[in-house]
Amino acid sequence: MIHDILILGAGPAGLAAGLYAGRGNMDTLIFERTTVGGQISLTNDVENYPGFPDGAGGQELADLFLKQAEKFGAKLVNQTVNEISKSDHTFRVSGPGGQWDSKALIFACGADPRRLEIPGEREFTGRGVSYCATCDAFFFRGKHVMVVGGGDAAVEESLFLTKFAETVTIVHRRDQLRASKILQDRAFNHEKISFRWDTVLTEICGESIVTHVKARNVKTEQVEEVPIDGVFVFVGHIPNTGLVKDLVELDEHGLIRVNEYMESSLPGLFACGDCRSGTVRQMVQAAGDGAAAAIAAIKYVDSL
Repeated sequence: MIHDILILGAGPAGLAAGLYAGRGNMDTLIFERTTVGGQISLTNDVENYPGFPDGAGGQELADLFLKQAEKFGAKLVNQTVNEISKSDHTFRVSGPGGQWDSKALIFACGADPRRLEIPGEREFTGRGVSYCATCDAFFFRGKHVMVVGGGDAAVEESLFLTKFAETVTIVHRRDQLRASKILQDRAFNHEKISFRWDTVLTEICGESIVTHVKARNVKTEQVEEVPIDGVFVFVGHIPNTGLVKDLVELDEHGLIRVNEYMESSLPGLFACGDCRSGTVRQMVQAAGDGAAAAIAAIKYVDSL
């Protein structure tokens, strides 16, 4: 059987694509190997998604996305996909559970934040550890937070956090930032921002929430316990694009290059959300990406 559209990934982008594809009367399957919702399922409260003035739980929103997509006929397939291929006008995805063919493919597998991989990090994710200041800064109003990283993202997010937090400490393993000079100047001149140079975190500690961290100076090897209310990690993202790296054009960061219609360099393959180039990694944009990708995919299928 050849389906109309297969969607890989059930985060906001993939679920929005499923909604639009299903509503477009396309025979649509959405594949997800883990938890529906992607990274938003790790967020306890989402307060910046339109239509929810009182906020909503990340998993709650994901479940609503899925319910709406299923209402219009899209079907969720809990399967791992290990391989993607294309012959003529047909895509094939393969995994331990079998093979599925389609006329178009929407790739929405996202990108995972690069983790520190230290004790306490995973345990306190959503309880003091965050990878998105725009998502979670509000919950640290009047608190003391740390930002780990030294690039543009780390400094930009630190500046954003100053709107809410009492103090922001940037922790960097080197003695100078990698961020652009204009961002550095803003950070150095901000009264709320301080720096811990030549420092790495070795453990994030607490009970129900984060209360302190262990920080090691890489030059002196001295380890210090530092009281803190939250840790924001910005040491890069790892795009989940390995399945298509030999099929489509990627940018220098491993993200899929697309045009305004979410079309990749391979006809019939569309990419949306955090795995595509040019994204700002916000749920509202991911949902818009998914809609755009589905609309373009429907036109592609109809043209065959």
